[in-house]
Amino acid sequence: MRPLRALRLLVLTVGVALAARAPLRAQVPERFENLKVLPTDIPRDSLIQIMRGFALSLGVRCQYCHVQGQPAADGRETMDFESDEKPEKEKARFMMRMVRDLNTTVLPHVPHRRRPQVTMGCVTCHRGLPVPTTLDRVLEVALDSGGAPAAVARYRQLREQTLEQGRYDFSETTVNELSRRLAARGRTAEAVALMEMNAELHPNSAAIDFQLGELHRARGETDRAIARYRMALEKDPRNQNARRQLDALTGAAPAPAPAPPRP
Repeated sequence: MRPLRALRLLVLTVGVALAARAPLRAQVPERFENLKVLPTDIPRDSLIQIMRGFALSLGVRCQYCHVQGQPAADGRETMDFESDEKPEKEKARFMMRMVRDLNTTVLPHVPHRRRPQVTMGCVTCHRGLPVPTTLDRVLEVALDSGGAPAAVARYRQLREQTLEQGRYDFSETTVNELSRRLAARGRTAEAVALMEMNAELHPNSAAIDFQLGELHRARGETDRAIARYRMALEKDPRNQNARRQLDALTGAAPAPAPAPPRP
């Protein structure tokens, strides 16, 4: 398949699927100028669908890439679609070429490629965000600027506002792993604060209790560590790591190993 045709088909697929959910409000011209990636003879309806797909994939509107003009007499927004003034437009062209090359040049060489084939689109990485990122990175920025309270507040805000949109991974693992990295850097207070929030949101997780126990033990907070190890065992009696740590801190004799089954 020719690269240009492959790009057109890919973007049209995204656009058609998302068109009804991402209305454009700017006045779209009848003819298009300065098209450098899309076909110069692309039908108007097809291009509108593509632009709608871009808008929804990135969670933006026309003015993110295009220069905005004065409102029209009927109140509609106007855009200088031909202008290349905004750097975001050049970035968009680069990304379109990148996606085209991934789908036509790189992915076809993946060993044992799946059927149906996996292809890339804007939404694959952006997931409704103008700049692709992950929840742990957002929280680290908040930590660096305002400490644990800022990170906890940012997490709660994003969870409330974006949970249904699927922009971030709000499973317990995201915060668990961020806390591990913080603890490895000696930032155990921040790690504890994030894990306590995680325990509130995932109350049935023995893994969170165990990790909090490890953090408290590392900080010399024996009573708190013991309490967390016990909570972990209440939720998961087979958690041998929690059992060993609890026995070590309380001085209890380790439980005998279960007898092997009879032949």
